[in-house]
Amino acid sequence: MNIDLSGKIIIITGAARGIGAAIAQQAYASGAEGLLLTDRETIDLDLPCAVECVTADLLSEEAPQCIVQAVKARFGRVDGLVNAAGVTSRGDFLDATPGLWHQVMTINARAPFFLMSDVIADLKGRNAPGSIVNIQSMNAHCGASDLAIYSASKGALQTLTKNAANAHMADRIRVNGINLGWVATETERHLHEVMLGKGDGWLAAEGAKQPLGRLVDEDETARLATFLLSDASAPMTGVSMDLEQRVTGAPP
Repeated sequence: MNIDLSGKIIIITGAARGIGAAIAQQAYASGAEGLLLTDRETIDLDLPCAVECVTADLLSEEAPQCIVQAVKARFGRVDGLVNAAGVTSRGDFLDATPGLWHQVMTINARAPFFLMSDVIADLKGRNAPGSIVNIQSMNAHCGASDLAIYSASKGALQTLTKNAANAHMADRIRVNGINLGWVATETERHLHEVMLGKGDGWLAAEGAKQPLGRLVDEDETARLATFLLSDASAPMTGVSMDLEQRVTGAPP
């Protein structure tokens, strides 16, 4: 199977680190002609392909349009989008606040919606095929009790993935998602070991309890995202693939 992004211009959000950065590196390795990488912090990736970096805060209503305008200004078009940016702020039904709801839903659902909207408009305007990949979460199936708002945001994104795929199938625009399980990222380690005070090595110890003896890693996520971006996954659309060490609905 040839996972090839040759000639394609791809937008990747959340590209400063973690999953977004891993997808950017895999997209380059798969031959992408150009990448528009965006995050709310400075992006420091050494990739020899044509790269445009845009600092943007997805809490801003203007951010999606600015990102798509930037890719068109640099490359003249866009062929694919990966919505990898997201926040995992904790909040359950007893301690969540309206401010937390606004932050999580804005970054995890509203921003991806309008990025998809602008990318789809560009593709349709050129009568060009394209591919969109949304990084979702296993929490979309229900979610942990302290991730109620996060789970709702990822459930919304999963529904939007299917809706966009159905609406634009005849336009040759494919939209798929990845429901991620627990992934060993720098952000996840910092969250649990530092912010939640669980101590050094806690995440590695939790990984050892998993069926594979480790957590899912960033490169595995990146390979699947690149496959979904590429023509190798056609005509797949409207699919949300679980990337986790358990089967949804199976006994614990």
